[in-house]
Amino acid sequence: MKSRHTAFRSVRLSLRDLLGADYTDTVCAACARLTGEPIAEPRTLANVKVEFFPVRIQERMLSLLRKVGRDFTAPFENSARGATTAQFAAHSKNASAPLSTMGYYRVGEDGRLYLITKSEHYHTPLGHAFPGYRLVELAGALGVPNATHNNTRGHIARMLEEELVRVAGGLMPDDRTALDHELRAKRHGALNRVLNLETGSLAAEAAIKIVLNRFYAVQDGGAAPKYAGRVPVLVVIGDDEGGLQANYHGTNITAQIMRGMWPEMRKRLEKSGTLVVRAVRPNDIAGLNAAFEKFDSAPYKIAGFFHELVLMNYAGKRLSEKFIRRAYALCARHDVPAMVDEIQTGLWSPELFMYREYGLKPALVAIGKGFPGGEYPASRLLFTADLDTLPQFGALVTNGQEELASLAYLITMRWAEANAEVTSAVGEYYEARLRELGDEFSDRISAIEGRRHLAGIYFHDLKPATAFAQHLNAAGLDISVQTYKAGCPPSALTKLPLIAGYEVVDFVLEKMRGALNGAGN
Repeated sequence: MKSRHTAFRSVRLSLRDLLGADYTDTVCAACARLTGEPIAEPRTLANVKVEFFPVRIQERMLSLLRKVGRDFTAPFENSARGATTAQFAAHSKNASAPLSTMGYYRVGEDGRLYLITKSEHYHTPLGHAFPGYRLVELAGALGVPNATHNNTRGHIARMLEEELVRVAGGLMPDDRTALDHELRAKRHGALNRVLNLETGSLAAEAAIKIVLNRFYAVQDGGAAPKYAGRVPVLVVIGDDEGGLQANYHGTNITAQIMRGMWPEMRKRLEKSGTLVVRAVRPNDIAGLNAAFEKFDSAPYKIAGFFHELVLMNYAGKRLSEKFIRRAYALCARHDVPAMVDEIQTGLWSPELFMYREYGLKPALVAIGKGFPGGEYPASRLLFTADLDTLPQFGALVTNGQEELASLAYLITMRWAEANAEVTSAVGEYYEARLRELGDEFSDRISAIEGRRHLAGIYFHDLKPATAFAQHLNAAGLDISVQTYKAGCPPSALTKLPLIAGYEVVDFVLEKMRGALNGAGN
């Protein structure tokens, strides 16, 4: 079967185009003054038009597709041992560690060519060395810094904050009047506050702090919290057996407690009436109703409902529209802030935020990983004005306001918005082809979960799932099976980069079919 051609939309911009003439002219003047160079030199840099994803690079990448899994260059023999923890060392795969990368390819230390079919653990939606990020280099050459302080948030960081509010509100790019109205809005669901943070863990932790601030004061001397004296209950998505392990909202200690870690500490917190964590099984509406009935009455009060939409850390399971809309209806009725963690799904949706596809109105949205394209560890928390209650030092980090990281966000978002129709169609094609594969091999495959590029291929048993992943790994495809969580269905996970078109989808499906047939190609 011959693959159809993928026609990505061209995006070609300069810093002046993206950031505005007033700003770039002022930056150029300041740069010339600092360096003593003629102003014409920085102006030239500011006006360089960068093609975000040139056709010649797309064609080069496609020409290499049949080399995936093969010896590609000389291996690196004298690799450093490192000094990591015993657990990290035990799970390290140095053979596939990167020597060089381009787009959806990685050359491993073993000299083989790999296809990054999980987008390098989910944070390179535009692949490696995305050409559009040359604008970041040009901004750096003009003296635009990355490091800034919280009290000196730069124009680019503030511009990004507005852009995130615009996208969250579903507004058109050039409708300044509507954006100004959105920035002032106090209605339910108007996400017009943005915290700039470093990692997804910090974004999720900031959301936890915000909802707990309605129960506990951050500092002495302030007004009494709205629900002072009640026992806060964090409701999360659990696993199919009712345990806590399915959700993943980062590695900070409270988030780890929410996913079942630190069990003795969690029990002590609950026994003392300090904090309770309760899980609801995915798509279990009866369990959801029961949780709200039990824990939203004295002495308890549900502090927040935390969820992802596609649980990539739990077999790629997707929450159903019926379940999640019921959850949001309960949250609205009981004054419970709903926090959607879009660190996995964000940007992979044609809406950039997947919650918009569900028609949801969350109170808090955590994003990260994909939005700066893996170039920077930059996350953001969007939330509503009524939750803007933390003091200045309640949830910030010193270096959360980086200008160049914010620029990487803007570049990624501009290309993703321009190509939303194309990438959505490719994602739908991938999901449909996976479902056909599941029907063809229903003796081994029990279901296809996830959404578009985010896919979980469920197997009836762990052994064929593991064999499937091992076969594909040997063929150079980065695919894994979750085996470390109790009660997790055996599922092979993929998350194709947005720059992977129909040609890559067909190649991946061909290799999957070969793995299921037990024969390589």
